[in-house]
Amino acid sequence: MTKPLVIFDCDGVLVDSEGLSAQVMWEMAGQEGLAFSPEQALAFIRGRKVAEWVGQLEVRLGRALPSGFVPRFRTRTAELFATELRAVPHVREVIDGLRLPFCTASSAPREKILNTLGLTGLLPFFQGRIYSAYEVGSWKPEPGLFLHAAADLDVPADGCAVVEDSVVGVIAGRAAGMTVFGYAPPESGTAAELRAEGATVFGSMAELPELLGRWTAQGPVRHATR
Repeated sequence: MTKPLVIFDCDGVLVDSEGLSAQVMWEMAGQEGLAFSPEQALAFIRGRKVAEWVGQLEVRLGRALPSGFVPRFRTRTAELFATELRAVPHVREVIDGLRLPFCTASSAPREKILNTLGLTGLLPFFQGRIYSAYEVGSWKPEPGLFLHAAADLDVPADGCAVVEDSVVGVIAGRAAGMTVFGYAPPESGTAAELRAEGATVFGSMAELPELLGRWTAQGPVRHATR
């Protein structure tokens, strides 16, 4: 019998990178004349591919951003990650104790996923089980990335649990026919919106093993996709 599969998002779920990325975006957007609070910047980029939120910045600005904006953003975030990036609290212990197959499926490029997992010491856990939307050609909220990961690891969609921190990620997981656990630490303020999209919400990674234990005890849960 096939074991259930746990699919982790990367940014904001495994590595505490989104706040750092939002800090860089906030600084660079300000230099272009766009006023954001750091909190608004985080909400603006969470779960979205760079090209998408850059396009939205250009709409707000009413003009194209400089051609070097995205390369400078990637360079600056990489510099910040090198000194300040940390794993999400308790996630290392959760993964180390997990007795189910697991992988990560992210909207980020593979190079970024490898870099952030490497900097936080999590890469050995995920070698050979990393899925990037850039390689699949499907970005959240589309379900394609999650469905590709499940198919590649030979697990049916209803035997998968997705761990996400963004609305688009929750929508993607639900659309794939998977159970979704929404990580919403108290300071994020995202619990209500994740719950509204059908996620089982939790506030600390230390809670995840118990949730996964209950899920596996129930067996595959078939539900209507959204």
